[in-house]
Formats: sequence, C-alpha cells, structure tokens
Amino acid sequence: MDGGDHLIPGVLYRRDPVGPAVPLVVDSPHNGTAWPADFDHRVTEAELMTSVDAYVDELFGHAPRVGGTLIAALFPRAYIDPNRAEDDLDETLIDGAWPHPLNPSSKTAFGMGVVRRLILKGRPLYDGPLPAADILWRLEQYHRPYHAALAAALDRARTAHGAVFHINAHSMKPVGNAMNEDAGVARPDFVLSDREGATCETAYLDHAVELLRDLGYVVSVNDPYKGAEIVRRYGDPDTGRHSLQIEINRKLYLDGETFQKTDGFDTLKLNLDAFLAELAGWVQARG
Repeated sequence: MDGGDHLIPGVLYRRDPVGPAVPLVVDSPHNGTAWPADFDHRVTEAELMTSVDAYVDELFGHAPRVGGTLIAALFPRAYIDPNRAEDDLDETLIDGAWPHPLNPSSKTAFGMGVVRRLILKGRPLYDGPLPAADILWRLEQYHRPYHAALAAALDRARTAHGAVFHINAHSMKPVGNAMNEDAGVARPDFVLSDREGATCETAYLDHAVELLRDLGYVVSVNDPYKGAEIVRRYGDPDTGRHSLQIEINRKLYLDGETFQKTDGFDTLKLNLDAFLAELAGWVQARG
C-alpha cells in the first residue's frame, strides 16, 4: 500500500514506501537549500553550496519504490547541522548565556559544529557571535524535528519487521580540503562507515560494499569518514538497528564550480537504483 508523503515546510519531507514495505530507511540530512529568512550570513551563495550534498536525496529517490522510506532535510546544514549533536557547539559563536553543557568535537575545532563557524578555511560564516536564543530556535525548529521524524521512521520499521536497516546518505568533495583531516588526499568513489563496527552488523556493511564494487566503484570503509552523529545515535545492532553512513564522491555526478549535474548523474542514479533494489531484497530477508 502506498503510504503517501509527509512534509514539514522548510524543514523536511518524508516519502513512504510504494507497495509492500521493507525495513529500509534512507535519510539525506545535508541536501537542503531552503535558506531560512533569518539566515544572516556574510558569505556568497556559491560558498554556501560547497557545504550542500546537492541532489543526494534525488540519487536515493528510488528507495520508496523498493519498499523503503526516504527522509530529506530542506534546510541547509550551514544553518543548523542535524549530523552533529546539540552540544557539539563552539562557545565563541554564542552571544549570551547558554543553558546546557557543551561538548565540542574535532568537527567544531575545524569550524563545523552543529552551528558552523567557518564555511571554508579562514572564511567565517557570520560577522560575530549569534544570540543564544537564535541558536536555541534553530535547534527547536529544525534539528529536533528532523531527528524526531527519522527516529519515528526507524521505530516503525523496527516494530513492524523486528529489525531496521538505515542508510545515512551524503556526498563528499573529490579531494579533502583544509577543513578535513584528509586535506589534499584524493577520495574513492564511495566511503561506507559504521564507526568501526559500532553501528551495524558486519554482514550489512559487507553486502553494501560488495554491491557497489560489483557496479564497478572504488569503495573505502571507515576512511576518511568513520560515521558521525546520526549513525552514532541510531545504530544499535544488538537491538536490530543497523545504521550505515554512505558518502558519494561528487566527481561522479556534480560540477564543483556550478553545482549542476554532470553527464555522470544519470548513470550514477541508475546504478544506485539497482543498488537499492538489491539491498531491499537483502534486508527484507534479514528483517
């Protein structure tokens, strides 16, 4: 049965399974380009676009057709990043009293916490600190609803099938830049990450890697990405919750200057359609 769609304007959309559901959930937290009206940044839109996982939701758009659920953010990660914990925040960005403990990570040190300080190396996103109330508003209106929607979709699949298999989908620059730990290093076609075995069963990771390699892609595991907040929060293989982060090299489908699709997009999309169809059959048998 077609479950239909769900929209929170400016925040996210959810597309439900078309036909019989399988325990597969895909989320794309960084493809949004609906710039909020209060996003008072000092950088160009081209600079903002370097942080956008452009078209990743479209690349994984076949998920509902194979029985999966697809969730995608509409807001930009540069405004508030759902793939960071709420306490992963740079205190120098806060103007006023902050009511919660802070726990900044190495990503915050690079300027990429839950609210970004830098858009590119040495390029501040804002003219100065942001009012604490404004940051709390972003968490309440965007970050938390995104997580609530994702958690609910995962819970529904887990309840219905006894297990759930989750893909947290991203894109990556072809070469690490100065804001990355792998600065200057060329990246493979795909990086799959499970936080070194913590967020999904090995068989799920291995099967996804095998499918992509069979399609002719070069795939790395946990290098240079090991998985961030979303898979950390939702991956718990001991309870049947298997979360896998996938990074797609933008050279396969995107012009890095114009941020438009290249001729490679259609081929990649067809291959990912096949990947999702094969994976859906596998998770249905496992769930």
